Amino acid sequence: MTSKDTNPKDAVGIRKWRVFSALPLTVIAEAGVALLEGARKYGRHNYRVAGVRASVYVDAAMGHVMQWWEGEDVDADSGLSHVTKAIASLIVLRDAMIQDMLTDDRPPRGNLDELRPRLQANVDQLFDRYPDPAPAFTQKRRSVPPEQNAIDMGLKAPVFEPLPRNENEKVCIPLNSRYMHHNYIPQTRNNDE
Repeated sequence: MTSKDTNPKDAVGIRKWRVFSALPLTVIAEAGVALLEGARKYGRHNYRVAGVRASVYVDAAMGHVMQWWEGEDVDADSGLSHVTKAIASLIVLRDAMIQDMLTDDRPPRGNLDELRPRLQANVDQLFDRYPDPAPAFTQKRRSVPPEQNAIDMGLKAPVFEPLPRNENEKVCIPLNSRYMHHNYIPQTRNNDE
C-alpha cells in the first residue's frame, strides 16, 4: 500500500491546541535538564507554589542571553548553554503568568507607542544615509583584510591587525575611521608597564 486514506481523526487532530509536533525535541530536552537543576536545588515546580518575582526571572533570562551574546557559550554552574538557561528562566516566568503566581514588579509602563515610530524613523534615516554599510566585526570575522582596510581609509599601508590572542600581541584601537572615524593606532601591550 503506497498511500493511505485520510483518517477522520487526522483532520481534527491537526487543528488541536496541543501542537507538540512543532517543538524541537533537542531544545525541549535541554530545557528539561536546566529545569532539573532548579528542581534539585529548590524542589520541582516550587515556583507554582512559592510564586515568581518578574524582575528576578527577567534579570536571569537577559543575563544569560547577554553572556551568550558576549561570547560565553556555556554557563559555568550547569554546563548548559546560556541560551538554554535563558529559555528555562522564561519557561518559569511564563508558567507563573499562566498560573497567576507572578509578582509583577515591572516598572510603570513606558511610552513605547510614542518611542517606537521615532526610533524607526532614526533607523530608516541611518539606512538611507549609509546604504552600503561597513561589514560587521563578528566572532568569525574578527578583522578586515589589511589591504581592504587601507583602501577604505585612503591609506597607503595596511594598519589594522586581528584582535590580540595574548597580552603581548599588537592591539589596534579605533579612534577615527570609517568604522568609528578615520585612524587606527596600533599599540603593543607590554607586561613591563
